[in-house]
Amino acid sequence: MIAAGIGSKRGVTAQDVLAAIDAALERVHLSREDLKVIATPAVKGGEAGIAEAAALLGLPLVLIPQGQLEAMAERTQTHSERVVALLRIPSAAETAALAACGLNAHLLGPRLALGSVTCALARSGALP
Repeated sequence: MIAAGIGSKRGVTAQDVLAAIDAALERVHLSREDLKVIATPAVKGGEAGIAEAAALLGLPLVLIPQGQLEAMAERTQTHSERVVALLRIPSAAETAALAACGLNAHLLGPRLALGSVTCALARSGALP
């Protein structure tokens, strides 16, 4: 399973989110059809742009609780001081993607930042 973890500033549009997802997928030579879920921190549950992007893709939006984000913190590849100050985790996108894919998940690369949105991709299962 492949999950797209999304982090964002307030007020992003669905098009902003889709552009970040597409750029992240392109970087690892995948397509929208490879995605199974969109994940974001539970505190982002009110972001209409993230929910709309998931709906446009026909994918479930999983809101990851704070404790699950924190459990993935040591496995991230990037570190944002802004996110640490707000959420006490190094990367909203990376921790959300990892948590959505489960305990054996791994990142397909560092998060990609595009405008006000970050996107990280994770795959379930052990590294090949």
